[in-house]
Amino acid sequence: MNRRSFFGMAAGAALGVGGLGSGLFNAAPAIAATTLTPDQALEKLKAGNLKYQKAPEVCAADMMKTRETVAKGQNPWAVVLACADSRVAPELVFGGTGLGDLFVCRNAGNMADVATMGSIEYAVEHLGAPLIVVLGHERCGAIAAACEVAEKGTKLPGSIGPMVKAILPAAKAMRGKPGDYVDNVVKESARLTAKKITEKSPIVSEFIHHGKVKVVYGRYDLDTGAVEFLG
Repeated sequence: MNRRSFFGMAAGAALGVGGLGSGLFNAAPAIAATTLTPDQALEKLKAGNLKYQKAPEVCAADMMKTRETVAKGQNPWAVVLACADSRVAPELVFGGTGLGDLFVCRNAGNMADVATMGSIEYAVEHLGAPLIVVLGHERCGAIAAACEVAEKGTKLPGSIGPMVKAILPAAKAMRGKPGDYVDNVVKESARLTAKKITEKSPIVSEFIHHGKVKVVYGRYDLDTGAVEFLG
């Protein structure tokens, strides 16, 4: 598929194109899309994370066997929106997944900005990924920065201030709540981001409506390696 045809279909979705027979569902990726359902993909991620916690030494992927195959095209079975934090590597966190398994989007604070939303929509609409995971994590620096702005009105340098602006609704909503403030915002921000993807993307919402895609969110524990799926 060329760039023009992809964006043409995306525009069609935005104009309300619906139904399984529409152009929205007809694009074929370079190789066949995964046959996993959203629930099967979620269970596969959970099993991979359990392996990562209990036997991380067996999580190394044998990339030589798959590199030649995936060079011809990709059919990821899950999209993961994760933080850019160097300690949060979805391909490892979910059990040493191989080349072509996960379509990963990363930025500080795991936010769904325009570029990220477009990337997610591409993975769903063109590549056939059935699951989207928004993955927050323990002790997130971007979340902590947003909390400081919400509590103290701190002015952050450069582009960091505008970057954390999207996190402020979660930071303001969690002020004064019981528990750890930053961790509460990690969870609430992930929830709001998953909600945004679900409700603000006409492409994703169309696939959800037809049972083709599920959006979930969770928190990664830096200390234990566990992913807690929250919704």
